[in-house]
Amino acid sequence: MLTGEYVVLDGATALAIPTKYGQSLEVSASKKEIIHWKSLDENGALWFEDFFDLKNFESKNRNEISETLSKILNEARKLNPDFLCENQGMHIITKLDFPRNWGLGTSSTLINNIAQWAKVDGFALLANSFGGSGYDIAAAQTDAPLLYEIKKGIPKFRKVHLSWSFTDSLFFVHLNQKQDSKEGIAKYKNSSVYEKTLQRISDISNKLLICYSLSDFEQLMNAHEEIISETINLPTIKKQLFSDYPNTIKSLGAWGGDFILASGDKNEMDYFRKKGFETIIPFDEMIK
Repeated sequence: MLTGEYVVLDGATALAIPTKYGQSLEVSASKKEIIHWKSLDENGALWFEDFFDLKNFESKNRNEISETLSKILNEARKLNPDFLCENQGMHIITKLDFPRNWGLGTSSTLINNIAQWAKVDGFALLANSFGGSGYDIAAAQTDAPLLYEIKKGIPKFRKVHLSWSFTDSLFFVHLNQKQDSKEGIAKYKNSSVYEKTLQRISDISNKLLICYSLSDFEQLMNAHEEIISETINLPTIKKQLFSDYPNTIKSLGAWGGDFILASGDKNEMDYFRKKGFETIIPFDEMIK
């Protein structure tokens, strides 16, 4: 999500861009009347494994991840009572093609994949299980930039075209820590949000569609950072960590972790490397 973080929950229009990175889900029949679940990281290494009962999706290990997965499967069955009701054992393998700490939507891509498997609405499954704005479900379902908003509780999105000739001056920098989106949303809900704020963010999202220069882009990003900073009563990430960086820095997602978007050239990215932030991905390598 490039614009609209937090305030998309209250109806602001957000601009989101799908990434090239994602998560796959492979389903195959098993002779055992149980669900055997394995999750692999980007290197093919096993990072999660559990067994789930076919009747109630109760897990064998009952850890936090297992409980969350059990809830998602149960909510999928509520939306489609025929889901996994044939007592047919299943072997499930999920595989990420990005590091788990990148925060690119491990949960949302999983929910979207389960929704397709269960033949249910991905937005409804997210709302009933993990929660959140749902923009990442929209991003998982399309291969182009999109404007996303929630109107009267209903998610709506449309594909858009970005005529940006300056993307070679944009880089994603990982902050070496993953931010909990649930925690960020909980803090935001304690903030006061004005209709004027929602409109200002929506205007920025729409102006980005007709943004043709890097300087105009930077002005919009800087304005967005200040608006969200005032709304959630937190200093911008630039003020916190990179106050002497000469160019624009835009927070992405829940403030305080995951990626930021920085403008500059390749040589200027050494600024972040010297501070210990080694994962720096050019815009065009990250975005579809």
